[in-house]
Amino acid sequence: MPLKPTTGSEKSSDDTMLDQIQQESFPYFLEESNPENGLIRDKNKKDWPASITATGLALACYPIGVERNCLTRDDAIKRTLATLRFFSGSPQGTEADATGHRGFYYHFLDVETGRRAWKSELSTIDTAFLLAGALTAGTYFDRDTPDEREIRDLADTLYRRADWQWAQNEGLTISQGWKPETGFLKNRWQGYSEALLMYVLGLGSPTHALATESYPAWCSTYKWKKIYDIEFLYGGPLFIHQYSHLWLDLRGIQDDFMGEKGIDYFENSRRATLIQQRYAIRNPRRFVHYGEHCWGITASDGPGPRNARVDGINRKFFDYAARGVPFGPDDGTIAPWAVVASLPFAPEIVLPTIRHLNDLRLTEGNPYSFRATFNPTYPHKGAKPYGWVTPWHFALNQGPIVMMIENYRTDFLWRLMQRCSYIVSGLRRAGFSKGWLSHVEDLGTDEIAIR
Repeated sequence: MPLKPTTGSEKSSDDTMLDQIQQESFPYFLEESNPENGLIRDKNKKDWPASITATGLALACYPIGVERNCLTRDDAIKRTLATLRFFSGSPQGTEADATGHRGFYYHFLDVETGRRAWKSELSTIDTAFLLAGALTAGTYFDRDTPDEREIRDLADTLYRRADWQWAQNEGLTISQGWKPETGFLKNRWQGYSEALLMYVLGLGSPTHALATESYPAWCSTYKWKKIYDIEFLYGGPLFIHQYSHLWLDLRGIQDDFMGEKGIDYFENSRRATLIQQRYAIRNPRRFVHYGEHCWGITASDGPGPRNARVDGINRKFFDYAARGVPFGPDDGTIAPWAVVASLPFAPEIVLPTIRHLNDLRLTEGNPYSFRATFNPTYPHKGAKPYGWVTPWHFALNQGPIVMMIENYRTDFLWRLMQRCSYIVSGLRRAGFSKGWLSHVEDLGTDEIAIR
C-alpha cells in the first residue's frame, strides 16, 4: 500500500508547488561550482569531482535562472564565460591527465584543476550534454555586446571541435568512450537511450559530422515492446525517456522509425511514464510504498549493497544501479526527480505524484529540494515514514528538475533550441520531418543561427 500523506498540500496551487521546487533546485548550480572555471560538482560531497554533464546542465539552466529571477543576466554571463573559456583553453591531447582529446572531454574532472579525475573515460555521451549546454548558452545570449558575442563564438568553437567521425572508431555507431591507456571502449551506443541527442549533435556538425548511415544503424538496434497492453520503444530506466527531451522538442516530428510506428518520441516517453505508474500499482515485488502516486524508478543512488530479510521476504538492495521497469533491477528505491522530469509527458499522473511526494515532507531540511532517492522498504534505524533517504543531491537530478518544469510551463528550452541551426540540421539529417521542423525555413537565417 502507498504511504499516507502527512499534510494536505493539494490546498496550494500546482504553480506554487512547481515554482518552489524549481527555485529550490536551481541553487545547486550556483553553490556546487568553482566560479573560476565554471565546473560543477557531480554531487554535493566535499572533494567530489566535477562532471561534464553537470557542467552542461548548468549552462542550460542559467538562462532559465535569468528568466525566473534566480540570478542576473550579468551573473549568468560571467559564469557562462568562465565555463566556456576554461573548456576552450583546457589541454587536449593523449596525456593521461589532460582535460580532453579530439574535442571530447573526460567524464569526471578535478574541480580545481580541471584535469581528468578517477582515470575516467573520455565520454562521448557526457560530452554531448556539455555541448548541448554550450549551444543553449550560444543561442540564448544573443545581444550585440562583447561578452555575449564571445559566448556565441566560444560555443560555436567548442561544438565544431568535436570529432564525431573519430568517435565512431571505424564503425557506424558511436563508441561509448576512449581512454589514453587502452584506447576505445568495447561498447558502442546501441539500443534506444539518451544517445538520441548525441546522434543529432553528431549529425549536425559542420566540421566532423557523422555519416547519415550512422543514425539508421543506431535505430536498427531498437527494441519495440508491448508491456501492460502499451506498445512503445523500450528503455528500462526512466531517465532514458527524458534526457534528450531536455533540449529537443520532439512533439509532432518523426524519424523513419517512429513514422512507421505512427507516434513520435514525445508520445513514446508518455507511454514509458504510464508504464512506470502501472508497474507501481501492480507492485509485483511487494514493496510497501509503491502505488498510483508513488513511482519513479531510474538509474540512481541506493541504500545497498546489502541483503536483508524484510517482512518475511529476502531482499537485495543495490547502491548505484540502472534501475528500471518492469524487468529490473528494482529494490524499492524511488527517485523523485525522475517523476518531476516526466511532467511534460503525462502531467495528469505526474502532478498528483509530486503532491504526494511533497506531502511526505521529502524536501524538508534539504539544501536543494528533493534529494536523489528514498526507500521505505530498506531496514533503516530511526527512519522517518519514508524510510532511507540518500544524503546526497546530484547535478544530474537537479538539472532535469529545473529544465523540465520550465519546458512544461513555457516550452522555453524547446523554443530556444529550435533557433539553433545545428540542432535543426542534425534532426533533418537524422530523417526527422513534419511538425515545427516544417516551418523553420520561414523564420529567417538570423532566427536559427547561434552566431
